[in-house]
Amino acid sequence: MLLSHKLAAQETSDNVWTGNWIGDGTLFQIQVEVTNGIMKVHQVESMGFIWTSKDGSVEGNIARVEVEYAGVTGIIQAELVDAQTAVAFAATCTPDFMVVCALAKDRQAVFKKISVN
Repeated sequence: MLLSHKLAAQETSDNVWTGNWIGDGTLFQIQVEVTNGIMKVHQVESMGFIWTSKDGSVEGNIARVEVEYAGVTGIIQAELVDAQTAVAFAATCTPDFMVVCALAKDRQAVFKKISVN
């Protein structure tokens, strides 16, 4: 399990998610705002990728956001490892025959929190 026992023992607040997050080892950066369990994700540095997202949901240490990119739609799921680190992966990706879905399968990305709004 990716979640530390300390974080699992407490209710994760919206404030833990809220802030700017950067893909570990990349320039890719997003701004996250969470209010009453609703997550909004905004592009800060997309590295030229054109994508959109809908309002997502947060339940404790798990966030789920629908994203559209390059002709595919998917649910990105992120799990907090601690208050400064999250691991994200494509929980769904359709249509699954698209190259983007094939490349995303069984992959994950680590995000580090770099600032609080």
